[in-house]
Amino acid sequence: MKFITIKKRTICIVLACIVLICSLVGIFYAVSTASSPQPYYTVVIDAGHGGIDNGSIGYSGTLESEINLWYAKTLNEYFSQFGFKVIMTRENENGLYGPFASNKKKDDMKVRQSIIENAKPDMVISIHMNSFKETSSRGAQVFYAKDSTTGHLLAQNIQNQFKKLLIKPRNECQVGDYFIVNCTKYPSVIVECGFISNPEEEQLLLTEDYKNQVCYAVVCGTLSYLMSNDALS
Repeated sequence: MKFITIKKRTICIVLACIVLICSLVGIFYAVSTASSPQPYYTVVIDAGHGGIDNGSIGYSGTLESEINLWYAKTLNEYFSQFGFKVIMTRENENGLYGPFASNKKKDDMKVRQSIIENAKPDMVISIHMNSFKETSSRGAQVFYAKDSTTGHLLAQNIQNQFKKLLIKPRNECQVGDYFIVNCTKYPSVIVECGFISNPEEEQLLLTEDYKNQVCYAVVCGTLSYLMSNDALS
C-alpha cells in the first residue's frame, strides 16, 4: 500500500509541539525507571483486522487492516523510545487464525486475547479506523469497556491529547462493547484514529505527518494516564 507524505507548515508546527510535550512528560518516565534495568511498563499494541478480514474500506479504497498496521508499527517505535516493553498482536498483513480454523474471526480474536493474557500488560491499545455511511462523519475517538475504571481513565487521557493536538477530533471518549476491551482485566482501549469513509479525513490519515501526530498523541495520553493513575494509587 502506498501512503502519502504531505509537508505543511501548520502540521510541522503542531508536530513540534507534540515532541516538546512528550519530552516534558517523558521526564517522569525516565526518572521513575532510571534505577531499573528492565522496562517499567508493558503495552500491548493491537493492529485491528488482518488476513482475510480487511476491516472497513475507505472512500478511495483504503483497506483498514493495512493502515491499522502502519499506525501500530509507528506506535511501537514511539513507545519503545520511551522505554516501554511493547508486545504486538500482529506485525504483518496476516490474520492470527489457524490454517484449519472453522471460524477464522473467532479464532483470530482468541489468539489476540491469549497474547494479552500472556503479556500481563499495563495497558492494551487497539488501533482501528472508523467508517460510517454518512461521509461527513469524522474525528479520532477512543473507546473503553463499560465497567473498567482504569480503561476509562486511559481513554480520557488519550482523548484529551487528541483534542489538544489533532484536527477536529471527537469531543469525548465513549463506552464501546467490543471484544478487545472486554476480553481482559487489563486497561484496554480502542483508538479509532479517524474516519476513512470521509474523503478528506481518509487522505489526511494516509499522510506520514498526521500518522505521527496521532501516534504522539496516543503516547502523550498514555504517559498522562500513568501519572494520574499513580497519583490515584
